[in-house]
Amino acid sequence: MSGATAADVTPGLLVVTGPPGSGKSTVSEALADLWEPSVLVEGDAFFRFLRRGMIPPWLPESHAQNDTTVRAAAAAAGGFAAGGMAVVYDGVIGPWFLPTFARLSGVEALDYVVLLPPVETCLKRVETRTGHGFTDLDAARHMYEDFARATKPGAVDPAGPSGSDGPGGFLGSESPGGPAGSAGPAGSTGSAIPPGAVLRDLPDDVAGVAEAIVAAMASGRTRYTVS
Repeated sequence: MSGATAADVTPGLLVVTGPPGSGKSTVSEALADLWEPSVLVEGDAFFRFLRRGMIPPWLPESHAQNDTTVRAAAAAAGGFAAGGMAVVYDGVIGPWFLPTFARLSGVEALDYVVLLPPVETCLKRVETRTGHGFTDLDAARHMYEDFARATKPGAVDPAGPSGSDGPGGFLGSESPGGPAGSAGPAGSTGSAIPPGAVLRDLPDDVAGVAEAIVAAMASGRTRYTVS
């Protein structure tokens, strides 16, 4: 640990992502409380805005709907950041979609962190958590494998497996009933090195994970510049 504190780094836009059960929502809340003024943008909340005619976002035909929803979330996050607020975005934004998300947010640079604890940890959390609509273990494992593949050096594929819109077609939401379907044009980092910081060996406590993220930000590991 570098000893860096929240006073040493103030994000414009910090994206905290990872597969279901990675702990991103819990730690995002803790991170948003470190700065003032701050905003916590929950990606899943934008899917709850959909009303009549909503297509379950894990179905292939939800592509256009999901694309629009994630674009709206990116624009909102960028808008808050443009207003001088520290923004923490909590949502499923894989490395394959980061360039598109970043461009849509309108920022010049952002911080990007992937939480990737062991798959057993993620699946156990998905299986045992309450008050959350997403409990599909098969889908959770699929999404974990997508993140694991995409965060290996040289593994970032601009189109995802078999030319899909991102690995497995999953992007953007752990909406009630299942994960999001394919959601918009997949982006590529154009690099063999995955963007941002991938944190695998995580502390057991939320405060410890938040400290690890702050330390990664202070070191510059999380920085992603929009091209």
